[in-house]
Amino acid sequence: MSIKITEQNFDTEVLQSAMPVVVDFWADWCGPCKMMGPVLEELAAAHPTVKVGKLNTDENLKLAMARKIDAIPALLLFRNGQEVSRSVGYKPAAELEAWLRENGAI
Repeated sequence: MSIKITEQNFDTEVLQSAMPVVVDFWADWCGPCKMMGPVLEELAAAHPTVKVGKLNTDENLKLAMARKIDAIPALLLFRNGQEVSRSVGYKPAAELEAWLRENGAI
């Protein structure tokens, strides 16, 4: 299951996390974002060693701007408090798993 990420809990849930974290930057009005939701839930269930969080860009605009999000859905992968990779646009589960493997998250 994914967790809700906000400007208030970003440091604790993402930057201070002991495990790799995928943060999905999304919005309610974004069709591809809605398609990505079930894929990320599947990913979270299949890989409990990776934390999956969802951050609504409309509700957390300052954080989205600080992370230079200019297209959504945008997935940012963090390890040890650092962004190590990002993926923009809808991706099926197999592509996301390959992306996580390439970046040492799984």
